[in-house]
Order: sequence, then C-alpha cells, then structure tokens
Amino acid sequence: MDGRAFVLGMEVVGAGLALIAGIGPGIGQGFCGGKAVEAIGRQPEAGGVITRTMLIGDAVAESTGIYALVFALIVMFTNPFASKL
Repeated sequence: MDGRAFVLGMEVVGAGLALIAGIGPGIGQGFCGGKAVEAIGRQPEAGGVITRTMLIGDAVAESTGIYALVFALIVMFTNPFASKL
C-alpha cells in the first residue's frame, strides 16, 4: 500500500470524526431553546433576560461546532501530514 494514500485516507477519516463534534452543539442548542421557552412560559416578565442568556449560551456552544469545521477543512485541504512522507 502506498504510504501517501494511507495518510490521505486517514486525514479524511480524521476530518469526518471531527465533524461529529457538530452533533453536540445541535443537541445542546435545542435543549437550551426548549428550556428557555419553558422558563418564559412560567415567568413572561423575565423573557428578555432569559432570551439574552440563552443567546449567549448558544453562541458559546456554536463555537465548538465552528472550531470542528475549521479543523476538518484544514485537515482536508492543507494535508499537513502528507509532506512528511
């Protein structure tokens, strides 16, 4: 087996595994949104504070998915390990 082909194949597998990290933020944001709606239903007068806190939490959670996407793109298109062969 050609070493370069193996390294390129493993880079693709690594990029795919990195994109699995996108599942976590999606689940977390859905859970956060549902709980925010419940909280606003219980205390409508606190809706602004709850919404602001929810949006800050969603932004932090989304950054995890964006970091995973950037890592996957770097691995896929720069091939950092292929030059070591």
